[in-house]
Amino acid sequence: MKSDKEIFEQIYEEKAIWTETEPPLELLNLINSGKIVPCRVLDAGCGAGFYSIYLAKEGFDVTGIDISENAIRTAKENAIKHKVKIEFIPMDISDLDKLKVKFDFIFEWALLHHIAPEIRKKYIIKLKSILNSGGKYLSVCFNNQNSDFGLKGKKLRTVPEGGRMPAGTRLYYSSFTEINNLLKPHFKTIEARLIKMTAGNKVHIGNYYLSEKR
Repeated sequence: MKSDKEIFEQIYEEKAIWTETEPPLELLNLINSGKIVPCRVLDAGCGAGFYSIYLAKEGFDVTGIDISENAIRTAKENAIKHKVKIEFIPMDISDLDKLKVKFDFIFEWALLHHIAPEIRKKYIIKLKSILNSGGKYLSVCFNNQNSDFGLKGKKLRTVPEGGRMPAGTRLYYSSFTEINNLLKPHFKTIEARLIKMTAGNKVHIGNYYLSEKR
């Protein structure tokens, strides 16, 4: 069986079906409203880098990480095309504590549902450790109310076992309560709601959580 890194390297050899060139409305609203102001930001699971590029153009000091070296190479190329300076680093989320700087804002869009529930607590603790005091954390992931949650066959999605999609990725859909329980010990909730999010040209129900480090 291929490792997650091997799977994502293969996906990013061409173009990941979930790549969006424009930032999501929720991120735009946070910046335009001033709820998040220019600061040092980490884009966790940055993919091809387009959300990082948007933030860099808005005056943020951006670092982007992704498990796929192919994704990082593409992100660097896209940053050059858009004439912005961003530090893109190939890195697994288990190595967050190896980053040498701390951040004021960390966000991940459609990353958490790729992280197995049994290792999420360790991930959140490491993420918290690289946030400055009062730092903000935005997480958006698939909710288990999606109509395809738990379907049998090639598109199986379950919690906690997960199921591999045709592309080879494993997804872990989560309830709103599950995400709340994960974050509550470490973060104070600022905004939390269900949203509609697109991935692979398909609309999904997403868990949206904006929190502040306790």
